[in-house]
Amino acid sequence: MITRRLIVASGAASLALPAMAHQWPTKPIKIVVPFPPGQSTDILARVVADQLTKALGQQVVAENRPGAGGSIGADVVAKAAPDGYTLLMVTISTHGIAPAIYPKLPYDTQKDFAPIANIGLTPQVLMASLKSGITSVPDLVAKAKAGADLNYGSSGNGSASHLAVEMLKSAAGIKLTHVPFKGNADALMALQAGDIQVMSDAVPGAVGPINTGKVKAIGIADQHRSPFLPDVPTVAEQGIQGVVAVGWIGLSAPARTPEPILDKISAEVMKILKEPEVLEKLKSLSFVPAKESRQEFEAYITLENVKWKKIVQDAGVKIE
Repeated sequence: MITRRLIVASGAASLALPAMAHQWPTKPIKIVVPFPPGQSTDILARVVADQLTKALGQQVVAENRPGAGGSIGADVVAKAAPDGYTLLMVTISTHGIAPAIYPKLPYDTQKDFAPIANIGLTPQVLMASLKSGITSVPDLVAKAKAGADLNYGSSGNGSASHLAVEMLKSAAGIKLTHVPFKGNADALMALQAGDIQVMSDAVPGAVGPINTGKVKAIGIADQHRSPFLPDVPTVAEQGIQGVVAVGWIGLSAPARTPEPILDKISAEVMKILKEPEVLEKLKSLSFVPAKESRQEFEAYITLENVKWKKIVQDAGVKIE
């Protein structure tokens, strides 16, 4: 009797979510931002939240849960009810690189989440100190192969700015010495002072120093040029293939969230990414709007996991 009751209860629970999906949303929705206020992820989350509030007829709010490189906020959502009322802003850091860097995350970035939509993209840009005399990627490669003692900075071990240069090193077959800093701002100061010769940063952080002539942009780590730095050639244009390090910010839900809910949110985000005010906000942050479907975003994250795992393994990167 007890067994039968358990089976009936389990069956009823399994039917509850699909039935609820037809009525969703009936209460406020929370978007967890796993980083502090004021960063690009936080700003985009609030833009999306405002637009979804208008589209869905329910209040959508962004809630910051920073810490541990994004893993605290991500863990909250991984363990949340899969009912469409708790979502997560995901990034290249939390769901692209973290699985390769941290072997003991409290969740599985692929099994415990359901990707909804990619929102914005921004590539890494390679920069050289004006004091280095390096003016292009071939110039950097030539100096490195000639035995020059070249240092490159990053925002920390295992960061996108670190791994983008490791990708270049592998593709070009050169040696550069890594000097990690506490953040990209510190690394940029060292680059301007000539204490390091090269570094990589995402376009939002790099465009200012580049446009004011404080550093020299030598290559975009993407398959095409950035509209915010149109005169800077890609690394591929300069003869070295396979150097693609593009940052991204998207939206995910807990795994097992009903498909109709995921589809509805994804469709609304795709509409949002066509709104002039949203496009203007992305532009102000030096991001370009993403255009993948929900399924394409899921496949993209899988490819990112494979790519960064290989880079991390080949470079022997370890986080203590």
